Formats: sequence, C-alpha cells, structure tokens
Amino acid sequence: MLQELLQKKYGIKVADEFRIESYEACKTDQELYLLVPIGGMEREDLFELEQMVNHLIQYGDRHVSQFKKTEEGEPVIEWKDGRYIVLVNKSFDSPTNRNIGRKLSKFHYRGRLLNVRMNRLSRIGQWKVLWEKRLDQMEKVWTDLLQKETETEFDRMFLESFPYYMGLTENAIQYLTDTEFDDEPAPVDSGTVCHVRFGSHSWGKQYFVKNPFDWVFDHCSRDLAEWTRERYFRNIQTYEPDVKHFLADYQSVIRLSPFSWRLLYARLMFPLHFFDCVENYYITNSEQQRYTLQDQFQKYLDQTREHEKFLGNFYQLAEVPVRSFGIPELEWLKK
Repeated sequence: MLQELLQKKYGIKVADEFRIESYEACKTDQELYLLVPIGGMEREDLFELEQMVNHLIQYGDRHVSQFKKTEEGEPVIEWKDGRYIVLVNKSFDSPTNRNIGRKLSKFHYRGRLLNVRMNRLSRIGQWKVLWEKRLDQMEKVWTDLLQKETETEFDRMFLESFPYYMGLTENAIQYLTDTEFDDEPAPVDSGTVCHVRFGSHSWGKQYFVKNPFDWVFDHCSRDLAEWTRERYFRNIQTYEPDVKHFLADYQSVIRLSPFSWRLLYARLMFPLHFFDCVENYYITNSEQQRYTLQDQFQKYLDQTREHEKFLGNFYQLAEVPVRSFGIPELEWLKK
C-alpha cells in the first residue's frame, strides 16, 4: 500500500515494500519512509508532535523522523478509509545501544530548549493523578472479584497480592507528593521531549530512527526510570552493571538534581509491571495470551523479595549522595 501511496500522493517511486516493526516501510538510497496510521488522532496533537520534530531537527538531531508533506503540502493523508502520516528519515544507520545514556541525555538537552507550549502532550505534574486513577480502577476490579466465586488461578493470585501492590503504589504516590512539596526543581528539571515507555528498542531494531509517535512532553526521569525498569526485568540477576553504566553515561552530559533523582525513584517504585500484567490479562480474549500473562504474574510474585532489594539498593547502585542531597529513603525497603 505504501508504495502506491508514495507514487500517487508524493510523486516518489520506490522499488519494494517491507515492514519495520509494526509499520509498512519503503526506502530509496537517500530516504526511509514509514507509514503511520493515526486513526482519530486530533490535529492539535499532530501539531505539537510536529513542533517537537522540527525543533529537534533544527538543533541537530539527524535521526528524528520528519512528517512528509504531500505535493499539496498536507501532512495527513486520507487513503483507503484510513488516516495516515508518512514519516521520512534521511539518516537511517544500524541501531546501537552503545552510549545510550549519553545519547538520551543529549536528546533531553535539545528537548528542553523547546519554546513552544505543549498542552495536549504534556505529562508534567500529572503522574500523581494518573497513578491514583489507575489504582482506583484496579481496586474496583479487586472489590468486584471479592464478591464473586474465584474462577481462575490468576483471579486467586490477583486477589491475594493486590493489597501489597496497593501499598507499594501508595508509597510511590506519597514519595512523589513529598518530592514536589519539599524539593526545588533545578534547570535540569524543565520539561523535555520524552517517550511514552523508553526502552532498549525505542530508537529502532532494524534502523536507528526516532519516531515522534512514541513521544510525550515530560520530565527526563520518566525515560530514565522506564529504561531502568525494562533492564531490571529482562534479567534480575544481571541488571546492575548496565543500569550503573547507563545512569553514569547519562550524567556525563548533565548532572541530575536531587529533585530528578526523587522523581526517578518514585516512578521506579510505582509497580507498573503489576498494573500492565493484570490489565492485559482482563482485557485480552486470547487464551494463549492469558496463559502467558499468568506465568508472568507468578514470576513477579516469586520475585517480590528481589524487587524490594532492587528498590532498596537503587540509590546506592546509582551512586547518589543521598545524605548531602537530603534524599529520604524508605527504611522498609532497605531492610
């Protein structure tokens, strides 16, 4: 489909079509094209994304995907009962995770220089409300299940474990609230271009490209926490050297403030893995997916002690001077 669309709407001829992760793609010797379905995404959201794209490219980021305009100058295409945007990259090297912390720090540095107000895509200061909403929804599911006969092993595990994870979530919310009340943000704490969920493949598996449809405007600790979380759960026995190097690498460009560290820690404490697993289990219609999620959930429960140890030792691993920074630690996690 992309091949035909490029020729009719852009006057571009390409030889073949392939897939890059979930996207249809084509390329010439000079350019790589991705077809992004945008569904009912509103123009205000697209405008803010394009402002971020143009800003980062202006400040020298060669790997950011640009919005390709049609021959009529339009970014959005109505095509075969769908709405799409074509992204174009003029630089598409092979991806590498070398110095990923340093690259992310430079990405955030450029993003902080953005002088356009982000209204639709900003998540600055919203974590508490979003976490509370998610917890309230989960508690309602738990309460409803309590009043029924337990049907599955997953139901039983969820019913027994939810009070613990509710407590952990409340700890994360309180730590975040105290941080926003006690600490003064520094220049590094200004909002920047971040990712919904930054991880090892956020900048591509096949090609090194930065897709704006993965972005939000938020505090830099969002990306640091989510990369760290992903790396920890990939292998809870071997994460320490990578996390230590990643955070040190990031700070080789700009140092994090006490406020940054506390936000990062609050986000790590929020048990996103628990919420994702439970929510995905109860919305999927696939039996195979449910078996997989049940196994994953059991693994999380079996690793509770290791997870507490990870949280309890995080500041020490990251070499954060908690005393001189006046950063509070949670004693129950350190025991």
